[in-house]
Amino acid sequence: MAKVLVVDDAKFMRMTLTNILQKGNHEVVGEAENGQEAIDLNESLKPDLITMDITMPEVNGIEALKRIKASASDVSIVMCSAMGQQKMVVEAIEHGAKDFIVKPFDETRVLDAIDRVLN
Repeated sequence: MAKVLVVDDAKFMRMTLTNILQKGNHEVVGEAENGQEAIDLNESLKPDLITMDITMPEVNGIEALKRIKASASDVSIVMCSAMGQQKMVVEAIEHGAKDFIVKPFDETRVLDAIDRVLN
């Protein structure tokens, strides 16, 4: 069972992702609504995996990814993006993201991506 931090500025998206992850027997250890919170919670919660939205207030997902990877290179990060953000997804993967999932979330696809990254 992986410890997962769910990061998205939309509460509905966090709830949806949390439900999917719990069905897949993963433990959601925390939620963050912006990149700065994600950076802080990564320090205290030490998750195995972070699902990271790209577009967020304060610190966006790409910047949070860079900062988290600089201090905790072993954490796996999966980016969450809406359609049409391919350029940002490519940038995220160049900076160490392991995979990406597209919104709206498809339960099977989300769990497949998470399992791929963790194994």
